[in-house]
Amino acid sequence: MKADRLLSILLLLQTRGRVSATELAERLEVSVRTIYRDVEALSAAGVPVYTERGRHGGIALLPGYRTDVSGLTADEARALFVLSAQGAHSDLGLDGALGSALRKVMAALPAPHRPAAERISERVLVDPARWLQPGVPAGPDLGELQHAVFADRRLRLRYRHSGTPVPVEYTVDPYGLVSKAAVWYLVADLQGEPRLFRADRVLAAETVEDPVRRRPGVGLGEVWTVLREQVERLPKEVPVKVRVRRARLDMFVRIHGARITAPPPEPSCTGPGGGEEWMELAMAFQSLPAVRALLAFGADAEVLAPPAARRELARAAAEAARLYREG
Repeated sequence: MKADRLLSILLLLQTRGRVSATELAERLEVSVRTIYRDVEALSAAGVPVYTERGRHGGIALLPGYRTDVSGLTADEARALFVLSAQGAHSDLGLDGALGSALRKVMAALPAPHRPAAERISERVLVDPARWLQPGVPAGPDLGELQHAVFADRRLRLRYRHSGTPVPVEYTVDPYGLVSKAAVWYLVADLQGEPRLFRADRVLAAETVEDPVRRRPGVGLGEVWTVLREQVERLPKEVPVKVRVRRARLDMFVRIHGARITAPPPEPSCTGPGGGEEWMELAMAFQSLPAVRALLAFGADAEVLAPPAARRELARAAAEAARLYREG
């Protein structure tokens, strides 16, 4: 740990020039006293580092001392620093490792490319969660899943399927972990067949000493492609025609935008308010019961067709009215 910290100090000084001991201590999460001891160790190792007291003082390297690894273009440098905006490393416990790696890369960059690379974290933010759908916790055993994946060992899982209260135990052969839309999945073979397990539904995980038994010549990318196609190969969707009050249209599109199959038509400015009160939308649902989600908009959204969808909503509304009337 000390060697890694000494290298981090050296790289920060190469990148930033003069840095105060307080700032170094905050960045590396140690005390100021530890920073001064590390500076003494660097000096004893032959690194030309010095401290300057006073209001504008700090710790710095003698001018001209640096390691320089050239060859990266400006676009390559920016691409590397976009990594810090992805967020997946947090779930894997690699925040500290990523920060250390980026400091090393920054110190090795050609001087003209450093400002652009530094601005990436200030100008680009990647939030993988969709609106009104926060990311799902990775689950308590993501670390154990990661360990088995990298150790090439089998996994014993206690897993809860959606809609099933009783957990099931499996012994699987993992290929790897996949993060999709802020949800982590374990890709594995179960008795030689590809399976997908959501990490947040893993109630317990134990790495088995037996080596993993993957199918020869098959990798994570190939298995993930097969599983993704299986998930996306859904039953034929139910087309639904809906009209929505213009005042609620923006919120409606935010929540149900993925189900809208065609852009809303341009309004005709015929009314005294400068446009029609209602907008008609073409939508598609995986099943008739799924249209019940539209009841959240009350009288601001009306299903026009098909009749079966209107009857489904009428039944749902009657059930809710009966429930609250009896209460």
